[in-house]
Amino acid sequence: MFKHILLATDGSAASLHAAELAVGLARTHGAKLTAVYVVDPYPYIGVGEINPMGYQAYSAAAQQQAAQAHAHIETLCTQGNQPVALQARLVEDVGAASGIVQTAEAEGADLIVVGSHGRSGIARLMLGSVSNKVVAESKVPVLVSR
Repeated sequence: MFKHILLATDGSAASLHAAELAVGLARTHGAKLTAVYVVDPYPYIGVGEINPMGYQAYSAAAQQQAAQAHAHIETLCTQGNQPVALQARLVEDVGAASGIVQTAEAEGADLIVVGSHGRSGIARLMLGSVSNKVVAESKVPVLVSR
């Protein structure tokens, strides 16, 4: 049924649970799996001079977190009798939801799997919901894992 699954990851517990689900689906359907880690744009507020060290530290930390998240998913893909073909992607300088949807379109994914932190009330209003935005923007089916 699915030939190419896109997994959105940020290394959180919610995305790790989504990773287990996505790898299981890919294994069941013999699908290729693309794991995407989206780095939000650098939070430059426009006050004073641009601090290149701040950007470099931000970028280095994001790349390290992406590498850790991708390594965990790679471990899941190689476990068991049937390994899953994994492609890791790092997308920068775009909002998380847009980066996920754009990557799904560019890669030709036919399913997006994304974790949800399950926030509600004020926390949801203040922080927003990446999974809700992905569902709203995506042209392909989205599986939200809690």
